Amino acid sequence: MPSPSERNASKFQRHLNGIKHITNHDQDPEKIKIENFIGFMRVPLGLAGPLHIRMPGGVEKDICAPMATTEAAMIASCCRGCKAFNVSGGIEFHALSQGMSRAPAFRFDSPREACLFARRIRDYGSDIAKVAESTSRHLRFQGIVPHVIGSWAHVVFRYTCGDAAGQNMVSFATETACAWLMKTQLTAELEIRDFCEEGQMSSEKKASWGHVTTSRGVEVIAWGKLSDGVCRSVFKCSTERLHQIMLVGQEGNFRNGQHGHNIDVANVLAAIFIATGQDAACVTDASWSQLTMEYDQSSRDLQLSLYFPSLPVGVVGGGTAYETQQEGLKIIQCAGAGMKEQFAGIIACFALALDLSTAASVATNTFAGSHAKMAHGRSDHRQRAKM
Repeated sequence: MPSPSERNASKFQRHLNGIKHITNHDQDPEKIKIENFIGFMRVPLGLAGPLHIRMPGGVEKDICAPMATTEAAMIASCCRGCKAFNVSGGIEFHALSQGMSRAPAFRFDSPREACLFARRIRDYGSDIAKVAESTSRHLRFQGIVPHVIGSWAHVVFRYTCGDAAGQNMVSFATETACAWLMKTQLTAELEIRDFCEEGQMSSEKKASWGHVTTSRGVEVIAWGKLSDGVCRSVFKCSTERLHQIMLVGQEGNFRNGQHGHNIDVANVLAAIFIATGQDAACVTDASWSQLTMEYDQSSRDLQLSLYFPSLPVGVVGGGTAYETQQEGLKIIQCAGAGMKEQFAGIIACFALALDLSTAASVATNTFAGSHAKMAHGRSDHRQRAKM
C-alpha cells in the first residue's frame, strides 16, 4: 500500500512538472506536520550581529541572530546598528510579563442573561482553573474577563504556557473548560443556548489594541545609549540630526494613524520567526511596538528604547521541533527550557538595532542608495536617474 505522502505526490504530480528545488530533500515526509507536503521552500539565511546584550541578573552575552529573509539590505543594516550599540556598551532588555489568551463566546436568549452570566462567571474561576490546568502540566490559568455583546457573553481566558508560545495549548484547555462549564448548574439556571470556542476577542494573528493593553505573548522592553562620537563614526551624522529625523518620522506616524511607532521592526520579527520555527503569521500580533527617543542636550547622548507589549514566541512546541529551526534557536542561544523570555528579549534587541540603522540611513539620505547597492550590486542609481 502506498503511504499518505506517496499518494499526495501522485495526486499533485501534474502541478509539480518542472519543479525541482522544492521537492529535492531527504526528509521523511511522515515526520512533517503539515498537509499535502511536497518539499521545502529555501529562504536565504544570514547572521546579524554579534550584538552585546545585557540581560536581567547581570549576565552579558555577545549574540548572533539567524535571519531568514530575501531582503538584501536588511541584515547588513542590522549589523551596522549592532556595531554602533556594541561600541556604546550594548543593549539591555527586561521581560515584564507574559500571557496567552483564548476567547470563547456563549449565547443567551437576551442581553439580560448574558449580563447575569458575566457577573457570575468569576465565581467559577477556581474550578475553571483546575479543569483547564488538567490539560497540560505547563499551563497556568491567570483569570477571565467577560464582555457582553448583545445576547452573547464573550469571555477572555488568560494563561501562561511555560516555554511554548501556547496557542494550541490554550485552545485545548479552554475547550475543555467550556465543555465542563456547559454541564454546571450555571448553564441550567441561565439557559446557555450555545457557545463557540473563539469569538475573536483574543485577536490571534490580527493586529489589535487588545495586544497593547494586555500581553499576548511576552511583554518586553530593550534599550541602549548612543554617543555623538559613535554616531558620527558609524553613521556619519550627529545624534542631534538623528534625533530630529526620528521625531519627524514620529510626527508623520501620528498624522497617518499608524499602529504603534517604529521604523521597520517587522523585518527582524519575520526573519527570526522563520529561522527559529515561530508561527510567522504571529508577526501580526507583535506588530505594535513603541520606539522612544530621549536626547540629552548637555551630553548629546541619544537613548533609544523599544517596547513590545506582545511578542508571541516559544522555544518548544510547534515549528521549533524541526531540526533546522532547533539549530536556529541554538545560534541565538535560546534552545532549551527556561529560554522563552530571553528569546523575546533578544528579538527586541535586534529589532532596536535595525531601527537605529535604518533611521540613520534616512537621516543621511542613503536609504535608497544602500538598497540599490545591496540588491543590484550597483551604486550609480542617482546617476542613472538623471539620464
